[in-house]
Amino acid sequence: MTNAVIAIIDDDELVRNSTSSLLRSLGYKTALYESADAFLGAPVQHLDCILSDLQMPGCSGLDLRATLKAQGSTVPMILMTAFPTSGAHAQAKALDMIALLEKPLDADHLADALTEALT
Repeated sequence: MTNAVIAIIDDDELVRNSTSSLLRSLGYKTALYESADAFLGAPVQHLDCILSDLQMPGCSGLDLRATLKAQGSTVPMILMTAFPTSGAHAQAKALDMIALLEKPLDADHLADALTEALT
């Protein structure tokens, strides 16, 4: 079991809740946010990794990563999207994302990305 805290940021409540359930079954703690803007406006808490949707109203997952990097954050980040493109992969790589995972999430791919992020 791990005590790592993973932030899940997605505008789809079903995705947030099901992803949280999966991560909790793997031994992680979760913090849920309905948007990148909600995450940025929340009180600061200790996080070990951020799992964010790529496309959301307002601030996108890529915009969130750029904002956090500009603020000096070193928390590893994983993106997820239902619409993966080569451009999105290139942008994610340029922003030092751990991975860009396709929705619906594959539990093994997510677990592998988290292992990489947390080591």
